[in-house]
Amino acid sequence: MIKKFNFLLPFIISIIFSCSNKKITAVDVLEARIDTLLHLMSLDEKIGQMNQLNSTGKVNDFFELIKSGQVGSFLNEIDPAKINEMQKIAVEECRLRIPLVFARDVIHGFKTILPIPLGQAATWNPELIEAGAGVAATEASETGIRWTFAPMIDISRDPRWGRIAESLGEDPLLTSILGASMVKGFQGKSLSASNSIAACVKHYAAYGAVEGGRDYNSVTTSEQALREIYLSSFKASVDAGAATLMTSFNEINGVPSSCNEFLLKKVLRDEWKFNGVVVSDWASVEELIPHGICVDGKDAAAKAANAGVDIEMVSSLFSQHLKELLKEGKVTEKAIDDAVRNILRLKYRLGLFKNPYVKINVKSSAYSEEHLKLARELATQSIVLLKNKRNILPLKKGIKTIAVIGPLADAPYDQMGTWVLDGDAKFTQTPLMALKQEFSNKVKILYEKGLEFSRDKNKSNFKKALKASKMADAVIIFAGEESILSGEARCRADISLPGAQSQLIEEMKNSGKPIILVILAGRPLTIQKECDLADAVLYAWHPGTMGGPAIADILLGKVLPSGKLPVTFPKMVGQIPIYYSHKNTGRPVGEPLELIDDIPVAAPQFSVGNYCYYLDAGDQPLFPFGYGLSYTTYKYTDLDLSDTIISAGDKLKISCNISNTGNFEGTEIVQLYTRDLVGSLTRPVKELKGFQRITLKPGEKKQVIFMLSTDDLSYWNANMKKVAEPGKFRIWLGGSSESGLETEFTLCER
Repeated sequence: MIKKFNFLLPFIISIIFSCSNKKITAVDVLEARIDTLLHLMSLDEKIGQMNQLNSTGKVNDFFELIKSGQVGSFLNEIDPAKINEMQKIAVEECRLRIPLVFARDVIHGFKTILPIPLGQAATWNPELIEAGAGVAATEASETGIRWTFAPMIDISRDPRWGRIAESLGEDPLLTSILGASMVKGFQGKSLSASNSIAACVKHYAAYGAVEGGRDYNSVTTSEQALREIYLSSFKASVDAGAATLMTSFNEINGVPSSCNEFLLKKVLRDEWKFNGVVVSDWASVEELIPHGICVDGKDAAAKAANAGVDIEMVSSLFSQHLKELLKEGKVTEKAIDDAVRNILRLKYRLGLFKNPYVKINVKSSAYSEEHLKLARELATQSIVLLKNKRNILPLKKGIKTIAVIGPLADAPYDQMGTWVLDGDAKFTQTPLMALKQEFSNKVKILYEKGLEFSRDKNKSNFKKALKASKMADAVIIFAGEESILSGEARCRADISLPGAQSQLIEEMKNSGKPIILVILAGRPLTIQKECDLADAVLYAWHPGTMGGPAIADILLGKVLPSGKLPVTFPKMVGQIPIYYSHKNTGRPVGEPLELIDDIPVAAPQFSVGNYCYYLDAGDQPLFPFGYGLSYTTYKYTDLDLSDTIISAGDKLKISCNISNTGNFEGTEIVQLYTRDLVGSLTRPVKELKGFQRITLKPGEKKQVIFMLSTDDLSYWNANMKKVAEPGKFRIWLGGSSESGLETEFTLCER
């Protein structure tokens, strides 16, 4: 029936459009196909398309459901033979031959594991991140996966939250640019290409703002902050063509996202004109009941469907209740039809109606030389140099013995990080492996773990580690977190180094040898004491399959560190939330700051000025957003503006010269920040407005140019209008959010 209709469809469309003299487009043909197929579907078949099930290990249980059209998609099946077996039932035995779509959490690589997303964000390299997502899409699609639940573009300002590892950091602009790059990488030039997979931007919305950094927790925010901070990255990904979107677990101001009509209808559909698929997070429709906004599963199904959830993941309340809800008039037929229309559109765009099957017995590209090379480059660019006292790094020639210490020097599984469902630890190249390969027999490596794993508190092996350190010319300590300590439901109230790692570093300091500390972790950790003990500190995140060679490249100076922090590092957990784009307050920090140990006993209550800071931590972070050192140095000079007064609609040209004043060729990430000094609403002290990566040889100087439009200066005002208000603006160009050249300009009314 369907094939016969498809043959006649072009002629029918031609007749329809000839009456209006309108040119027929591919979109017209697609929408006609969707509407016609929808018209042929029974209510049960429509509801079936809205049902997504978890198929791991239970394929045979679903054959009858597929044949009767009661399921539209599956997640977590990665066996190509089983995928084809299930697909064959859908497209050859099911009445309307509607193909299935198979999904998987491909977060930062499929087989070849890339750095965690937070690490990738430290590259500030959209093109490389896009290429990395393309690698993941290629490997996943070879098994039949055509849909991934990534990227996660939640703005994340609380490192206690385990899922900060999946994020792209704290800044809306950086997240918007890098998230859109991931979408493009996953989806490729054409979503119907066999090596493309549909992206799913998540978690919509404001999941990174959960109270206390606890997963699944509540969010309270204003609409102005929601639009300005948390929704902008989703808008950027929708504009980049994201095919799907996932609702978040959290509520916002009392309304959980999976039944939030403001988010799913007003903003997403009406304002942004999104015509892709909205899928709930795992069982989040059912979780509307414990949230306390629904009395039972039937009520939850009604609220989610009416709000605009197209596909329910796993909990199957749509399948159980939508038919009855429609009869009772509690769910409209339009709500169901709109959802199914979106689902069919996705399947057509993926090319599944033409090519439903995955090729079997083809050579996999997983762990190919090309993919490993890209994973290594991403890992290398993600590493951030936080400290380099007396230029200890790169390791000097002539070193004869190195002590390699710590539980993460040779931890192939843990260095892959969170959400590596399909990564194979036996392909992981660890730092110890890489250093041994680099040095061969030229440098003696003394390896002592000191601790068996990151949480280990047994200090019995400290003596062996100290003995090795005393015999070495330099000590490299690999510390941090195991992969299981970050990611979903892995929130920590204490984000210091777990176990006895801090004591291990203290003990190795007693060797009297230079200490190089390499941190592998899924979040910013509170490492002030450890940074003070070390001569050099590298932050390598969880760097993935090729993390070892990447770290070795940096240690040896084969590649200079260029990573910059995508998130602020607190000194201590009590400073959280701490982020660079905070408000000034009516009592901004001034001088002097009287810290807790400076206060005399029985001092008067108002002995010093009343400023916005902590007595025991001051006002500064350990490391600011955008921070990162290199083995060379850069000098910024000659900041220049094309004008000091501009009007609405104008573009401001901003330039400066940057010189490499060191001895190595290096890459600097130049960052542009502005501040709206006076607004109808108070504005942040700084906002990132652009960035560029530039490579300079020793002694080389380049001019960097940014073009800033008045639209770039706009924000959501109290009337929920995005406006650029006249007034003075301050501008900075520099290498972090806390450094750079500074000047001012004025925006006038036209």
